[in-house]
Amino acid sequence: MIPRYALPEMSRIWDEEHKLRCWLEVELAACEALAAEGVIPKDALETIRKKADFDPARVAALESQVKHDVIAFLTAVGEKVGPESRYIHLGLTSSDVLDTATALQMTQAMDLILQECGKLCAAIKARALEHRRTPMIGRTHGIHAEPTTFGLVMAIWHDEMQRNLRRLREARETARVGKMSGAVGTFAHLSPQIEQRVCDTLGLRPAPVSTQVVQRDVHAEYLFALAVTAASLDKFAVEIRHLQRTEVREAEEPFAQGQKGSSAMPHKRNPVNCEQISGLARLLRAHLQAALENVALWHERDISHSSVERVILPDAAILLHYMLRRFTGIVEGMSVYPERMAANLASSLGLACSGTLLLAVTRKGSSREAAYAAVQEQAMRCWETGRPFKELVLADPRITGLLSRAEIDEAFDLDHHLRHVDAIFERVFAGRQPASS
Repeated sequence: MIPRYALPEMSRIWDEEHKLRCWLEVELAACEALAAEGVIPKDALETIRKKADFDPARVAALESQVKHDVIAFLTAVGEKVGPESRYIHLGLTSSDVLDTATALQMTQAMDLILQECGKLCAAIKARALEHRRTPMIGRTHGIHAEPTTFGLVMAIWHDEMQRNLRRLREARETARVGKMSGAVGTFAHLSPQIEQRVCDTLGLRPAPVSTQVVQRDVHAEYLFALAVTAASLDKFAVEIRHLQRTEVREAEEPFAQGQKGSSAMPHKRNPVNCEQISGLARLLRAHLQAALENVALWHERDISHSSVERVILPDAAILLHYMLRRFTGIVEGMSVYPERMAANLASSLGLACSGTLLLAVTRKGSSREAAYAAVQEQAMRCWETGRPFKELVLADPRITGLLSRAEIDEAFDLDHHLRHVDAIFERVFAGRQPASS
């Protein structure tokens, strides 16, 4: 069953009829290869080309009777083709068709995912450039640390998504593999040359070696690429969720006209879209665990992986495709509040500059221990009294005896803290082509 959140272009790849169409595409490619080798008469191939088709309802009815999906499919196709159907599936085993067709679906699905990744990267880049110089407080352990910019937060996201794009492309290539090697992978009934022809026709690579199935580390790698990308989206969504908290309110996911946040509290503007992203990422990570469990099969194969993959492959691809589309909309429509960022930055009364001050004192010859003690003492007084940190520093002779007023001012200067932002942006974005498939 296709989940309700599936977007039409992705759900089509995984629906029952398209799956069977991929099976038929594999069977026809095999017939073409066998005809080229002189195994199938040319006139029989023409009949197969012309008549090969199926009715999905008929396949389903046959499967309920014979309890074997590939046999049901072949019977339904045979009813359309007639006597020449004896050449269809010649020398193949079911997994030759199933695994090769699944590779087609996986690569088609990944193409759509890569397109959405490209759109998200473009949206993130636009917001990063918009807020390159928008200062905000950086937080470690959730506590004010040193100044940063919201553009740098977004630059981190962009750089991470570029790594995800690389992983997704590599996973597509890993998954782009078919096999026609028979029941235990020995080519007992077909030759490696036939397999090569079939894979060439389908745009796949032949597995260098296989059992009855393509080895499931291939599928686990595919799921890993999807899951780690979802984990990144979860990370980005959690950041927005934190920034949207009432006490922080530095950024906020889109809130549509007419939208309601709570049945009981009309004032609520909850980060429900980002929360959905976080929840779906958990589901996708669980699918990766299932894919890892599928790697170990008995000998040349068992069927324990099959039922799992009928759920996790379509669902994982559909999930990530949906999450990417959804999060792109969040990034594009996100409200950013620079004034609130400035207020929160100022709220810690200059404590964010303690590290720079510490370094300035040590450069003047103080031991690190003595410098740390002096700076920390005034920092703790700032926490406890609410007096500005700089004011306390200027009254401490241990510090003013080493630093001039101008040097102290520089340690508290926001531009000094952010002087390398442009260099970071140059490294992240310069010369990088727009992300695409």
